[in-house]
Amino acid sequence: MRVMSCLGAAALTALVLSPPAHAQQSNRFDGRWSVEVVTENGSCDRAYRYAVIVENGRARYGGPENFDVNGQVGRNGAVSASISRGKDRADVTGGLSGSTGRGTWSTSGGRACSGYWNAEKRG
Repeated sequence: MRVMSCLGAAALTALVLSPPAHAQQSNRFDGRWSVEVVTENGSCDRAYRYAVIVENGRARYGGPENFDVNGQVGRNGAVSASISRGKDRADVTGGLSGSTGRGTWSTSGGRACSGYWNAEKRG
């Protein structure tokens, strides 16, 4: 089922850079990011790459999927987030530092998958 695979991948892109809701000022992580998502366990698709735009500390996912995003990046770059779509959910942890980031993700719900993500700032 590709929905779960896409959820895991989109979770990482949309959430890996989502800041606290109260963030109103420019964030050092603002800009364009390319996020690679790799599945290590489970039957989700092997890999994805997504573009994420962060403005004023808030992440924006430009893809056609519809996800509920709840996550944050601390001022120190710590990433903690989740994304859901229907009964499917993915949890994301990791960190950003300078122009790169890395972490792990796992899904729950209809299909169990997990893996890692890498992020690279593109502008």
